[in-house]
Amino acid sequence: MTHIKVNVDGTTYEDDVEPRLLLAHYLRDRLGLTGTPIGCDTSNCGACTVDLDGATVKSCSVLAVQADGGEVTTIQGLARDGEWTALQRAFHERHGLQCGYCTPGMIMAARDLLRENPRPTSDEVRQALEGNLCRCTGYQNIVRAVLAAADEESASGRDEAGPGAASGQQVTEEATA
Repeated sequence: MTHIKVNVDGTTYEDDVEPRLLLAHYLRDRLGLTGTPIGCDTSNCGACTVDLDGATVKSCSVLAVQADGGEVTTIQGLARDGEWTALQRAFHERHGLQCGYCTPGMIMAARDLLRENPRPTSDEVRQALEGNLCRCTGYQNIVRAVLAAADEESASGRDEAGPGAASGQQVTEEATA
């Protein structure tokens, strides 16, 4: 067993874990944070995407011991005081989900994109999400949701996605069609 200390969604946890325990299983089975689904256990689908120390990772390809001393943000850690982020609202309002299985990973990957590029084009959204699979929506509504969230964050001056998320180029409605 290996002792780890990790901050997950603002709460610090200390545990003894098997060195081979995947971060996805630690989050779900040990901490009860089931908002991060396990889709494939091979890092192909992206459903288990979380933020680890400021970078998105597929938690089925990271060992829990690798998160020792780190900070993890899951889909469950995004909302503040019961209020969804612009990105979460946009996925809901733009029907960027159907079964919802891929949604946590899509939102976490999109959040990373908006941190790096607060005003992406539809092609840039597609490229950023290419490591996340969805079997239901055909992706069009997901792209629309990400672009709508970027518009909302820019218009409101909020910085929900991360540093620099409220500046950049304007995306027109035609680009979302």
